[in-house]
Amino acid sequence: MKKYLALMLSAFLLVGCGSGGSADNGGEAEDGVIEIEFWLAQGNNVMDLVNEEIDNFNNSQTRYHVTAIQQENYVKTFSNLQAAIAGRNAPDVVLLDTAPARQLFEKGALVAFDDFQKADADFNADDFYAVYADQGIYTDGTTFARPWYGTIQIAYYSVEAFEKAGVDPLSIKSWQDLVAAGPKFKDAGYQFVWEPMGGDAKNLIDAAFANGAKVFSDDGKTVTINSPEWVEVWESFRGWIHDDGYMQTKWNGIDDWVYWYDTIDDVIEGRAAGYTGSPVDSVDFDFDVIRPLEQFGWKDNVSLPWAQALMLCMPAGGTPEEQQGAYEFIKFLTNPENQAAYTMLTTYPAANKRVTDVPEYQKFLEENPVAAVLLAQSEHAAIYPVDPTGGKILDELNIAAEKIEIEGVSAQEALDEAQKNAQIALDEALAN
Repeated sequence: MKKYLALMLSAFLLVGCGSGGSADNGGEAEDGVIEIEFWLAQGNNVMDLVNEEIDNFNNSQTRYHVTAIQQENYVKTFSNLQAAIAGRNAPDVVLLDTAPARQLFEKGALVAFDDFQKADADFNADDFYAVYADQGIYTDGTTFARPWYGTIQIAYYSVEAFEKAGVDPLSIKSWQDLVAAGPKFKDAGYQFVWEPMGGDAKNLIDAAFANGAKVFSDDGKTVTINSPEWVEVWESFRGWIHDDGYMQTKWNGIDDWVYWYDTIDDVIEGRAAGYTGSPVDSVDFDFDVIRPLEQFGWKDNVSLPWAQALMLCMPAGGTPEEQQGAYEFIKFLTNPENQAAYTMLTTYPAANKRVTDVPEYQKFLEENPVAAVLLAQSEHAAIYPVDPTGGKILDELNIAAEKIEIEGVSAQEALDEAQKNAQIALDEALAN
């Protein structure tokens, strides 16, 4: 499988060099080649691919030359970028999480994409999954960033466990369906039916969104994380963990990755029938042993897991020629061929729907069931709303999730406390 993937990636790197469309804008600029600096935080294996794609872009035209500057992580990228903006030495393109990108745009520190997209005959907004693209669109409709890729958690199940229990995995559409099959898994010798991934509130938030839960009231002035839609879902998980023994979380309050690998080991080693985790988990999976599913819905509602987008942004301060070059490079990175190469290497879902038009990616879909699940899941997912408190509401949800999953505190009690603290933070933010 890995040899097959390496061969396909090599083929993509050759195909990608001619796919940028309008990168050549009439030869060299008056002052020579225009230098474009790209900041991003990616692992070394991904940087190898990115650097090859950059070489392809540089070789596809003579007007621009892109250089990548690898950052330590997303947090350091943002702090370094703020310092560079203050020193009037910002890069031309930067990869950011959605929240800091939006924050910079509100301060006038990012260049909008709208004029570039209007002048780009190749641009079609419908080419991008709305759940990712919408995260780069401001409330007034201005596009301040373009998604490069997304991340969204999915379900993984043990093939052997479902076979032993006599449960068709495709029959499990909701959390209620899964729990109803719980006795079958117990009878088949499995200690736990499912293990929601601990470490934060994300899995519980995903399930709550499927139940119609919202973080804020419609007017944005009230935190609603203790509404009946939240409490019903979170109390159900508390019961499934602490009362029924159908579920457990390996999270112990320690900020390391041990709990994550212990969760996966429980499924591989036959203690649990499945878990909820990251697309990246599947890189080393044997799909004859563990296979993916979309996340489960809530009762009759389809799943709506929280989808996050990693955004390509254009910091302000460059010349018009540099900004055009930045746009052309972003266009190149997000074309179907380069999106296919990236998602095949990393397993993160592509932002561009047209990735499915690429013949090599179509072959990859046949070999990797996670890819197909991610594409389907991207069609129905949720966006965590913009938080004026700078993340304090999510912090409170994480604290509440720990109380519920580890300590067994009732969801009503934990979420009431979280709402109280979050509302204080929101009131302060709105007052300022």
